[in-house]
Amino acid sequence: MTSTQFQLLSGIYKTMDRAWEDIASRYGFVCNGCEDNCCRSLFFHHTFVEKAFLLQGFGQLAPDIKASALTRAREYYGKTFPDATPPISLKIICPLNQDGRCLVYAFRPMICRLHGLPHELNPPGAIPLKGPGCQAGHFDKTPYIPFDRTPFYHQMAQVETQFRQTTGAVGKIKETVAQMLLF
Repeated sequence: MTSTQFQLLSGIYKTMDRAWEDIASRYGFVCNGCEDNCCRSLFFHHTFVEKAFLLQGFGQLAPDIKASALTRAREYYGKTFPDATPPISLKIICPLNQDGRCLVYAFRPMICRLHGLPHELNPPGAIPLKGPGCQAGHFDKTPYIPFDRTPFYHQMAQVETQFRQTTGAVGKIKETVAQMLLF
């Protein structure tokens, strides 16, 4: 039912990965999984297609590995969303990170792929938004190399629209990886 959207999503992800690698190499940046890395960031994901794709990858893991990840997801959720209060960013490692590696690396969401580099978004009719990149890159000491995420967001929106039409998914989604695994 969703294989077409998953193929499109995989293609977008490959393009993202190549663009990220190109810009990172131009900066001379290599992500070494520092203590303040993206796997410790409080990210929310906003597309049903990415959730479904991530869960497809999760479903391919061995039962014991899935059980351990679900235990970590419950702990993450309990600490990040205590007593229905606003979420707290405690720099807890993603429940899908085991021994410093992503268990579903090929299925990881867009923000996990694009994080770290200085970037821009150019929303129509609005002022461009710029992100500084992670602290580990020391990007404030080098000239900005344009990395426009806007085309990726447009492509993701198209795949999400198709996915919603195919699956009947409605409403909004704003979930962490832990929430995706649990709910």
